[in-house]
Amino acid sequence: MTEPGGENPTPPSGTPAVEPTPPSGTPAVEPVMRTEADVTPVNPQRPLQPGRRSPWRRVRRVGYVLVALLAVYYLAMLWWVHTVGTSDQARPVDAIVVMGAAQYDGRPSAQLAARLDHVVDLWDRGLAPMVVTTGGNRPGDRFTEAQASAAYLVEQGVPESAIVEVGGATSFGSLELVRDQIRIRGLQSILLVSDPYHSLRIRLSAQELGLTAYVSPTRTSPVTGWTALWREMKEAAGVAIGWLIGFRRLLRLTG
Repeated sequence: MTEPGGENPTPPSGTPAVEPTPPSGTPAVEPVMRTEADVTPVNPQRPLQPGRRSPWRRVRRVGYVLVALLAVYYLAMLWWVHTVGTSDQARPVDAIVVMGAAQYDGRPSAQLAARLDHVVDLWDRGLAPMVVTTGGNRPGDRFTEAQASAAYLVEQGVPESAIVEVGGATSFGSLELVRDQIRIRGLQSILLVSDPYHSLRIRLSAQELGLTAYVSPTRTSPVTGWTALWREMKEAAGVAIGWLIGFRRLLRLTG
Protein backbone atom coordinates (compact mmCIF):
# COMPACT_ATOMS: atom_id res chain seq x y z
CA MET A 1 0.00 0.00 0.00
CA THR A 2 1.13 3.53 -0.73
CA GLU A 3 1.53 5.98 2.01
CA PRO A 4 -0.45 9.13 1.50
CA GLY A 5 1.74 11.70 -0.19
CA GLY A 6 4.52 9.14 -0.44
CA GLU A 7 6.27 7.31 -3.24
CA ASN A 8 5.60 3.80 -4.51
CA PRO A 9 7.58 1.37 -2.46
CA THR A 10 10.34 -0.55 -4.18
CA PRO A 11 9.20 -4.13 -4.80
CA PRO A 12 11.06 -6.74 -2.87
CA SER A 13 14.01 -8.38 -4.51
CA GLY A 14 12.95 -11.20 -6.85
CA THR A 15 9.47 -9.82 -7.37
CA PRO A 16 8.74 -8.91 -11.06
CA ALA A 17 8.19 -5.24 -11.77
CA VAL A 18 4.64 -4.27 -12.49
CA GLU A 19 3.94 -1.68 -15.21
CA PRO A 20 2.20 1.32 -13.85
CA THR A 21 -1.51 1.25 -14.40
CA PRO A 22 -2.78 4.01 -16.70
CA PRO A 23 -5.23 6.42 -15.28
CA SER A 24 -8.78 5.26 -15.14
CA GLY A 25 -10.56 5.48 -18.56
CA THR A 26 -7.34 5.34 -20.69
CA PRO A 27 -7.05 2.21 -22.85
CA ALA A 28 -3.90 0.23 -22.50
CA VAL A 29 -1.61 0.21 -25.54
CA GLU A 30 0.52 -2.78 -26.29
CA PRO A 31 4.07 -1.84 -27.25
CA VAL A 32 4.95 -2.73 -30.86
CA MET A 33 8.36 -3.97 -31.76
CA ARG A 34 9.56 -2.48 -35.13
CA THR A 35 12.43 -3.57 -37.29
CA GLU A 36 14.45 -1.46 -39.70
CA ALA A 37 12.53 -2.99 -42.60
CA ASP A 38 9.28 -1.62 -41.21
CA VAL A 39 10.53 1.94 -41.23
CA THR A 40 9.60 3.76 -44.44
CA PRO A 41 11.74 6.78 -45.29
CA VAL A 42 10.03 10.07 -45.72
CA ASN A 43 11.26 10.52 -49.35
CA PRO A 44 11.88 7.06 -50.72
CA GLN A 45 14.13 6.88 -53.77
CA ARG A 46 12.76 4.11 -55.93
CA PRO A 47 15.12 2.65 -58.51
CA LEU A 48 14.27 3.69 -62.08
CA GLN A 49 13.01 0.85 -64.16
CA PRO A 50 14.31 0.86 -67.76
CA GLY A 51 11.42 1.84 -70.02
CA ARG A 52 10.38 -0.50 -72.80
CA ARG A 53 10.58 1.38 -76.10
CA SER A 54 8.06 0.58 -78.76
CA PRO A 55 9.65 -1.08 -81.82
CA TRP A 56 7.51 1.14 -84.05
CA ARG A 57 9.24 4.21 -82.66
CA ARG A 58 12.56 2.91 -83.91
CA VAL A 59 11.04 2.00 -87.27
CA ARG A 60 9.64 5.51 -87.61
CA ARG A 61 12.99 7.07 -86.81
CA VAL A 62 14.73 4.92 -89.40
CA GLY A 63 12.00 5.86 -91.88
CA TYR A 64 12.50 9.57 -91.21
CA VAL A 65 16.24 9.23 -91.75
CA LEU A 66 15.75 7.35 -95.02
CA VAL A 67 13.27 9.92 -96.31
CA ALA A 68 15.68 12.73 -95.44
CA LEU A 69 18.56 10.99 -97.21
CA LEU A 70 16.45 10.34 -100.31
CA ALA A 71 15.36 13.97 -100.37
CA VAL A 72 18.96 15.17 -100.17
CA TYR A 73 20.01 12.70 -102.89
CA TYR A 74 17.20 13.81 -105.20
CA LEU A 75 17.99 17.50 -104.68
CA ALA A 76 21.64 16.77 -105.48
CA MET A 77 20.56 15.09 -108.74
CA LEU A 78 18.29 18.03 -109.58
CA TRP A 79 21.17 20.43 -109.03
CA TRP A 80 23.39 18.24 -111.25
CA VAL A 81 20.80 18.17 -114.04
CA HIS A 82 20.45 21.94 -113.93
CA THR A 83 24.20 22.57 -113.73
CA VAL A 84 25.03 20.39 -116.72
CA GLY A 85 22.15 21.95 -118.64
CA THR A 86 23.63 25.41 -118.16
CA SER A 87 27.13 24.32 -119.14
CA ASP A 88 28.71 24.09 -122.58
CA GLN A 89 31.46 21.54 -123.24
CA ALA A 90 31.85 22.34 -126.93
CA ARG A 91 35.28 21.21 -128.19
CA PRO A 92 36.83 19.37 -131.12
CA VAL A 93 35.47 15.81 -131.26
CA ASP A 94 35.07 12.94 -133.71
CA ALA A 95 31.35 13.54 -134.26
CA ILE A 96 28.48 15.82 -133.32
CA VAL A 97 25.36 13.91 -132.27
CA VAL A 98 21.96 15.59 -132.23
CA MET A 99 19.15 13.92 -130.31
CA GLY A 100 15.82 13.62 -132.07
CA ALA A 101 12.53 15.30 -131.23
CA ALA A 102 9.14 15.65 -132.87
CA GLN A 103 8.89 16.19 -136.61
CA TYR A 104 5.86 16.82 -138.76
CA ASP A 105 5.90 15.16 -142.15
CA GLY A 106 9.59 15.77 -142.59
CA ARG A 107 9.73 19.22 -141.02
CA PRO A 108 11.38 19.54 -137.61
CA SER A 109 9.32 20.85 -134.72
CA ALA A 110 10.42 24.09 -133.09
CA GLN A 111 12.18 22.10 -130.40
CA LEU A 112 14.10 19.95 -132.89
CA ALA A 113 14.89 22.97 -135.09
CA ALA A 114 16.48 24.72 -132.09
CA ARG A 115 18.78 21.73 -131.61
CA LEU A 116 19.64 21.60 -135.30
CA ASP A 117 20.43 25.32 -135.48
CA HIS A 118 22.94 24.78 -132.69
CA VAL A 119 24.45 21.86 -134.63
CA VAL A 120 24.91 24.15 -137.62
CA ASP A 121 26.74 26.65 -135.43
CA LEU A 122 29.03 23.91 -134.07
CA TRP A 123 29.65 22.63 -137.58
CA ASP A 124 30.58 26.09 -138.82
CA ARG A 125 33.09 26.29 -135.98
CA GLY A 126 34.79 23.19 -137.37
CA LEU A 127 34.45 21.12 -134.20
CA ALA A 128 33.81 17.78 -135.96
CA PRO A 129 34.00 16.19 -139.43
CA MET A 130 30.76 14.24 -139.02
CA VAL A 131 27.21 14.79 -137.74
CA VAL A 132 24.96 11.98 -136.53
CA THR A 133 21.20 12.56 -136.54
CA THR A 134 19.05 10.29 -134.39
CA GLY A 135 15.45 9.28 -133.82
CA GLY A 136 12.82 6.98 -135.26
CA ASN A 137 9.23 7.61 -136.25
CA ARG A 138 5.74 6.92 -135.03
CA PRO A 139 3.22 4.71 -136.79
CA GLY A 140 1.87 6.59 -139.79
CA ASP A 141 4.86 8.95 -140.14
CA ARG A 142 6.53 9.05 -143.55
CA PHE A 143 9.81 10.31 -142.16
CA THR A 144 11.96 9.55 -139.16
CA GLU A 145 13.30 12.21 -136.83
CA ALA A 146 16.78 11.41 -138.13
CA GLN A 147 15.68 11.94 -141.77
CA ALA A 148 13.92 15.22 -141.00
CA SER A 149 17.01 16.41 -139.10
CA ALA A 150 19.37 15.44 -141.92
CA ALA A 151 17.26 17.23 -144.54
CA TYR A 152 17.17 20.38 -142.40
CA LEU A 153 20.94 20.35 -141.89
CA VAL A 154 21.56 19.96 -145.61
CA GLU A 155 19.32 23.00 -146.21
CA GLN A 156 21.49 24.91 -143.73
CA GLY A 157 24.71 24.07 -145.54
CA VAL A 158 25.99 20.91 -143.84
CA PRO A 159 27.27 18.50 -146.54
CA GLU A 160 25.07 15.46 -146.98
CA SER A 161 28.19 13.29 -147.12
CA ALA A 162 29.07 14.34 -143.56
CA ILE A 163 25.73 13.22 -142.11
CA VAL A 164 24.95 9.77 -140.72
CA GLU A 165 21.37 8.82 -139.78
CA VAL A 166 20.43 6.36 -137.03
CA GLY A 167 17.01 5.49 -135.63
CA GLY A 168 16.04 4.56 -132.11
CA ALA A 169 12.81 4.68 -130.13
CA THR A 170 14.51 5.97 -126.96
CA SER A 171 17.49 8.13 -126.16
CA PHE A 172 19.45 5.12 -124.91
CA GLY A 173 18.49 3.07 -127.97
CA SER A 174 19.59 5.87 -130.28
CA LEU A 175 22.90 6.20 -128.47
CA GLU A 176 23.52 2.46 -128.85
CA LEU A 177 23.18 2.88 -132.62
CA VAL A 178 25.43 5.94 -132.48
CA ARG A 179 28.07 3.91 -130.66
CA ASP A 180 27.97 1.24 -133.36
CA GLN A 181 28.48 3.82 -136.13
CA ILE A 182 31.26 5.53 -134.21
CA ARG A 183 33.09 2.27 -133.49
CA ILE A 184 32.82 1.07 -137.10
CA ARG A 185 34.73 4.17 -138.12
CA GLY A 186 37.31 3.79 -135.38
CA LEU A 187 36.13 6.93 -133.60
CA GLN A 188 35.54 7.57 -129.91
CA SER A 189 34.54 11.10 -128.84
CA ILE A 190 31.17 12.78 -129.43
CA LEU A 191 29.54 16.12 -128.68
CA LEU A 192 25.87 15.69 -127.78
CA VAL A 193 23.29 18.34 -128.66
CA SER A 194 19.88 18.43 -127.02
CA ASP A 195 17.79 20.53 -124.65
CA PRO A 196 19.42 21.61 -121.38
CA TYR A 197 17.23 19.39 -119.16
CA HIS A 198 18.10 16.35 -121.29
CA SER A 199 21.86 16.82 -121.38
CA LEU A 200 23.02 15.04 -118.24
CA ARG A 201 21.10 11.83 -118.90
CA ILE A 202 22.33 11.45 -122.47
CA ARG A 203 25.92 12.17 -121.42
CA LEU A 204 25.80 9.54 -118.68
CA SER A 205 24.13 7.08 -121.04
CA ALA A 206 26.81 7.58 -123.70
CA GLN A 207 29.53 7.15 -121.10
CA GLU A 208 27.87 3.94 -119.93
CA LEU A 209 28.09 2.74 -123.54
CA GLY A 210 31.83 3.37 -123.54
CA LEU A 211 31.94 6.64 -125.47
CA THR A 212 33.83 9.77 -124.54
CA ALA A 213 30.90 12.16 -124.37
CA TYR A 214 30.49 15.91 -123.94
CA VAL A 215 27.38 18.07 -124.12
CA SER A 216 26.54 21.39 -125.75
CA PRO A 217 22.87 22.19 -125.09
CA THR A 218 20.89 24.51 -127.33
CA ARG A 219 20.06 27.92 -125.88
CA THR A 220 17.08 28.64 -128.14
CA SER A 221 14.73 25.82 -127.13
CA PRO A 222 11.05 26.76 -126.85
CA VAL A 223 10.90 24.64 -123.68
CA THR A 224 11.39 27.25 -120.96
CA GLY A 225 10.02 28.43 -117.63
CA TRP A 226 7.92 26.06 -115.53
CA THR A 227 7.81 23.48 -118.32
CA ALA A 228 11.61 23.30 -118.36
CA LEU A 229 11.69 23.08 -114.54
CA TRP A 230 9.15 20.25 -114.54
CA ARG A 231 11.22 18.34 -117.10
CA GLU A 232 14.35 18.92 -115.05
CA MET A 233 12.56 17.42 -112.06
CA LYS A 234 11.54 14.35 -114.08
CA GLU A 235 15.06 13.99 -115.45
CA ALA A 236 16.49 14.24 -111.94
CA ALA A 237 14.35 11.28 -110.85
CA GLY A 238 15.52 9.22 -113.83
CA VAL A 239 19.15 10.16 -113.34
CA ALA A 240 18.93 9.38 -109.61
CA ILE A 241 17.89 5.81 -110.40
CA GLY A 242 19.95 5.30 -113.54
CA TRP A 243 23.14 6.48 -111.88
CA LEU A 244 22.73 3.74 -109.29
CA ILE A 245 21.54 0.79 -111.39
CA GLY A 246 22.61 1.79 -114.90
CA PHE A 247 20.54 3.36 -117.67
CA ARG A 248 20.21 0.14 -119.64
CA ARG A 249 18.64 -1.56 -116.64
CA LEU A 250 16.47 1.48 -116.00
CA LEU A 251 15.19 1.26 -119.58
CA ARG A 252 14.32 -2.40 -119.07
CA LEU A 253 12.42 -1.59 -115.89
CA THR A 254 10.50 1.36 -117.30
CA GLY A 255 10.12 0.23 -120.89
